[in-house]
Amino acid sequence: MELLTGGINIFPSEWIVQNFIDAWNSANFAVYTGNSIFLALSVMILTLVVTSMAGYVFARKNFRGKELIYGLFVAFMFVNVGSVTLRPLFELAVKIHMNTSLWSVVFISAGTAQATYIFLIRGYMNSVPKELDEAAKIRWMHIFSRHFYKIILPVLKPILATVALLSFRGGWNEYILPLVFTMTDASKRPLTVGVTMLKNAGDGAAAWNIMFAGATIAIVPILVIYIFASKYFINGMTAGAVKG
Repeated sequence: MELLTGGINIFPSEWIVQNFIDAWNSANFAVYTGNSIFLALSVMILTLVVTSMAGYVFARKNFRGKELIYGLFVAFMFVNVGSVTLRPLFELAVKIHMNTSLWSVVFISAGTAQATYIFLIRGYMNSVPKELDEAAKIRWMHIFSRHFYKIILPVLKPILATVALLSFRGGWNEYILPLVFTMTDASKRPLTVGVTMLKNAGDGAAAWNIMFAGATIAIVPILVIYIFASKYFINGMTAGAVKG
């Protein structure tokens, strides 16, 4: 409660373990955690598949309108429409009967930062010698699938690790979309939505202490991932942004 009373200390003067126990018991953390893992992993995998191929195509292939399309991608990196598109996206999900499914959140979230990831992968791909592609084509006689998966993807590992980390974080931290799409089904809520519900766990008053404890528990997994993957994140960001 020190935060609400104007405290400025980084660490609280008194640690109250009971808040964490109450938060764990008040929310279905097992279900919420499973939903968050499903959401984050699905967003990450879909993002890696689409952006790796798109970044490669923009870096290596020539086709009509290539620069225009890529220019639009880059331009939209600086445009944040936010909640403006939320209603039409939800109405579309209702029409295709996916408004209560986390898959809708996965597809929308995976497309949110595509331009940024394509920009990074294309920049990294431009630093890879084109002779590598030519050698692979001679060996596999223009079989794109083998050329891409055997040669290109291993070369892209550093930047793909960065994209994986960023997209996983984006899926894990997503709040507005899961809140809207799971309003009628509490069993589909991820941690970000479930934790905010802990604010109403008190008896007639906002239980900020329980909600903050629940939020602390929710951010532990992403902190652990950052600790172990920070090296790949920094290397990939530097290579993708500078080499291109």
